[in-house]
Amino acid sequence: MARCEVCGNEYGMSFEVHAQGAVHVFDCFSCAIHRMAPVCEHCRVQIIGQGVEVEGQWFCGAHCARAEGRTGIVDRV
Repeated sequence: MARCEVCGNEYGMSFEVHAQGAVHVFDCFSCAIHRMAPVCEHCRVQIIGQGVEVEGQWFCGAHCARAEGRTGIVDRV
């Protein structure tokens, strides 16, 4: 069993996420999202969907990117 790096739970069905050269261990998707999801630079919500990246900054959508002064940003639908 492995220990979740967020909540510390030891769980037989834990899983690993390999990202940017690091290995993370979680017991559930909720803990993985808590640790791994980027945060919108404008409204501070965790970005679970696609989000919008502008010059290395993450936004939950085009609206928040525009609110921070970014131009020419559109949501893809």
